[in-house]
Amino acid sequence: MIRISPATRLLLRLGAALSMLPLFVACATVQAGISRLTGLESPSPTLTAVPGAAIIPPPPPPAPVSPLKKFTDVIHDAKVTPGYFTLYQNEEKVWIEIKPEQLDQDFFFAISYTHGIGERGVYGGRMGPGYIVYFHKVGGQLQLLARNFDFRARPDLAVAGAVREGFSESLLASAPVASQSHPERKSILVEANALLLTDVAGAATQLETAFRLPYAMDIRNSSFSRIASHEQETTFRVSAHYVIPKLPPPPLVPSSTTPQVPPPLNLPDARSMFLGIHYSFSQLPVPMKPRLADERIGHFTTSFLDYSDDLSPDTRVHYVRRWRLEKAEPWAALSEPRQPIVFWLDRNIPVKYRQAVIDGILEWSKPFEKIGFKDAVRAELQPEKPANDEADFDTADRRHASIRWYLGSDAGPAVGPSQSDPRSGEILDAAIRMTDVFGRGSRRVAVEEVPRPQGRGLNGAEFCNYGSQMLDEMDFALDILEARGDIAPDSPEADRFVQDYVKEVIMHEVGHTLGLRHNFRSSTIYTDEQLRDKEFTSKHGLTGSIMDYTPYNLAVKGDRQGQFAMTTLGPYDYWAIEYAYKPIDPEKEQEELAAIAGRNIEPWLAYGTDEDTFLGGAPQGMDPEVNQFDLGRDPLAFYKRRLQLSRELWDRLQAKRLEPGESYEVLRRNLESGFRNLNRALIPATKYIGGVVQVRDRAGTSREPYTPVPPARQREALKLLADGMFSVDSFRFTPEFMSRLTYNRLDYFDNLVRGNVNNNPDFSLSTQLLTMQRTVLNQVMSDAVASRLLDSELRVADTKQAFHLSELYDTLTDAIWSELKTGKDIGPLRRNLQREHLGRMAGALLHPSYSTPADARALQRENARDLLAKMKAAQRKPGYSKEARAHLAESANSLEEALKAPLQRAGV
Repeated sequence: MIRISPATRLLLRLGAALSMLPLFVACATVQAGISRLTGLESPSPTLTAVPGAAIIPPPPPPAPVSPLKKFTDVIHDAKVTPGYFTLYQNEEKVWIEIKPEQLDQDFFFAISYTHGIGERGVYGGRMGPGYIVYFHKVGGQLQLLARNFDFRARPDLAVAGAVREGFSESLLASAPVASQSHPERKSILVEANALLLTDVAGAATQLETAFRLPYAMDIRNSSFSRIASHEQETTFRVSAHYVIPKLPPPPLVPSSTTPQVPPPLNLPDARSMFLGIHYSFSQLPVPMKPRLADERIGHFTTSFLDYSDDLSPDTRVHYVRRWRLEKAEPWAALSEPRQPIVFWLDRNIPVKYRQAVIDGILEWSKPFEKIGFKDAVRAELQPEKPANDEADFDTADRRHASIRWYLGSDAGPAVGPSQSDPRSGEILDAAIRMTDVFGRGSRRVAVEEVPRPQGRGLNGAEFCNYGSQMLDEMDFALDILEARGDIAPDSPEADRFVQDYVKEVIMHEVGHTLGLRHNFRSSTIYTDEQLRDKEFTSKHGLTGSIMDYTPYNLAVKGDRQGQFAMTTLGPYDYWAIEYAYKPIDPEKEQEELAAIAGRNIEPWLAYGTDEDTFLGGAPQGMDPEVNQFDLGRDPLAFYKRRLQLSRELWDRLQAKRLEPGESYEVLRRNLESGFRNLNRALIPATKYIGGVVQVRDRAGTSREPYTPVPPARQREALKLLADGMFSVDSFRFTPEFMSRLTYNRLDYFDNLVRGNVNNNPDFSLSTQLLTMQRTVLNQVMSDAVASRLLDSELRVADTKQAFHLSELYDTLTDAIWSELKTGKDIGPLRRNLQREHLGRMAGALLHPSYSTPADARALQRENARDLLAKMKAAQRKPGYSKEARAHLAESANSLEEALKAPLQRAGV
């Protein structure tokens, strides 16, 4: 028996393994070839242990070669701009360096528009949205993501995970990573062209909304017009080209029911435009302590749903939007702030209006001084730029709250937007825009050079339209004063008038940028006697707040004239600033804020804002004390005075003798000015009928949240409407005057193309009047007013004294159809009004809506029978023209058919 030692046994096994190795490799090679031929790839060959054989692993794969260029190769010969993000520029190419610590790190991303096309809301100087964003790297792609702060929960709670999973963030832009990591800093590059020369701002949607044309951004012809980077901010100004391949042809047959929006008219070729878009990347501040809003005072808010506490009945939280303001010397009763609120006047503001703008800004330092801040609000002028050189900063940057002047062929509104930190409500930037018509436009109205601008852009959803409506007010005020001989064109008085107007609008818009909402109830706090006292109003203002829409304080003929314009802040403004900005010990904040807000019952702090003007179901709303452009403790008395002023203006116009060679245009413009004034005066009076005054009190005050308007006031308002809007003698003009209402023939065709005028140049009194009358009837004959009048009977002790729905319908019928009783002829203006009333009455009989109260239908049927009988009786009377008789016959037939027809309920 041969004995083999362990060492010898090991050597024999090693030799056997080595002898098997060629066979193993050959088998593996044949198997790989078969796989390639059949297309059935198998996993990498696995070495199977052979008993007695050693295993030799394959060599490691080679290291992957990055397809990206080295960092230094990409930026070779590029100009370096250090700052918040370091920028590199080589001709038209720009790269952003993003450090490792800047990935997934929040910063503020803001958008604004530096250049526009001057029509339909596409103006230069507009402020866009602001987001809290972060850069996130996914593989070879860099994403710019906007965080969602509308839904929140404390991060230490389990529900915070549900919030993250339930609500998405948004991708604003993305681009490929452009380089390998820097060998030392480990930062990467992303090409700014690929990231930002896209429609990040969403301007294509804005253009399509304005013009109903599918404009798209043309990346090839878009470029950076300026880049800059500072310690806390990096900015890009883009010249963005938007294009449409072709314009649609006009319709073969114009439709009166489908209005056509014209393409842009301010461009050489409407297929192409350049917009200036400014992007700002800036460092976020450490969140300041938020301050909870209170519904009794009007502040803009940052709102979100908080799911942290499931015991709260309401998950919505509202923070006051306000600037960060801290005392440099916290212990001092009066201290300068560590960082004041500075408004920079853009250098494009005309020199002659700069002082009025500065005065409007600095007026707001007064309420801050009352709560312990000295010179909290300041005004600075952007340095004038040398020829062919940029200033040392751009007012579009987030670091500079600004006031800019802008132009537009249809522009009129001023606007005071701001951007805020959604985490705390801190206002980070503001950009007030003033338009050219505030100065040159209003002055040219005074000197009768050219007609007033028409069609001032988009609806009021985007704008505070105080400026454009205030221009209407200025038109009317100057017309009255010039007609009386109280003010001369191009006089120092006219200049003062314009300067006060600019200051008032600036104060209003600065108030918005400080966080204040509109206050349309503040105009009701002063008596007529106080408004005639110039010393009183120069100290306390014409209204309780500059945040109202304040009309000019015009006296009727024979009364003492007070101060014309609102040139200072009102008591409400001081109160609203106190609530938002007063330094308060955190331990006592809740108690002290409640005490401040509890002062809302004081008469001079009356508050009602935008939604209070239209709440109530009826077109004009239900609260007669919350209106734009009324003045005085008794709004009905103000409306009566305005009716007197319109009639005074029209009487003076009809008696006016024009000098040889003087244009007739002044007559038409002043007539239209009077109608606009009358519309602003009489339409709000409709809210007294079935009106309800609403206040924002909490429990414990002497006032109820809702109080119906007393019956006597409703009757007074109805009489004003009947006499001022529906009376036979309300609108009488001499034939000679009506024959002189010509138009500007040089501007007419251009305005016609722009859609600013009707294609019939003849002035239509019936159209002007019927438009107002329809608005009044829509309100007073609405289902909402009928319901409130029926409900109000339950809120008075003596129902006999209540203002009944039947009284409203009877009064309207008697005023509108008064000729049936007097036997006077029925002229064309009256026939138009009667048809409008008849249509609503017949509609209530034939097609009542679900919201029409049953009593309203019954009363309308009863009134229809009574009116039909009066029509038939009137047809037998002499004195009517053939047109009037035909009108009565047709009206009677319509009522008969409506009374006989079966009822058709809505939805059936």
